[in-house]
Amino acid sequence: MSADAPPSSCLAFPVPVRTECPPGACTCDLQALLQAPDADRRVLLLSREEEKRLVQRLENIESLADLRRLEGRMEQQLGIRIAIAQGASEVRTLRGIAILVHEQRGLCRKTRQAIAAAIRRGMERRPEIAFALLDEGGLFG
Repeated sequence: MSADAPPSSCLAFPVPVRTECPPGACTCDLQALLQAPDADRRVLLLSREEEKRLVQRLENIESLADLRRLEGRMEQQLGIRIAIAQGASEVRTLRGIAILVHEQRGLCRKTRQAIAAAIRRGMERRPEIAFALLDEGGLFG
């Protein structure tokens, strides 16, 4: 087995594994994820094509309940954790809403940014979602 050959654990993975980012371009640490025997590899199910579908789905959210449901499914199926809440200071625009996609091995920096941007675009498209999110924190009542 050559030094460049993938570890046997990735050969046994039942689905196509997402290609690794170019060296220095990202901090996804895919090789460490593949080499760790007890690592949570669910995030590898998110191929580039699936990422596009996820981003499109997040852009087309219909309600806060829909967004929360997607949040739960992403954590359950892919292990991706998201925190969405009003920012520390006052919220005048959607930029005041904090959207954090937690770092994890195998999850590309660009993917984290794309998920957060898609959620923000979904809230821009449907401002009532942002209002419901702010109300969830007790802002309106």
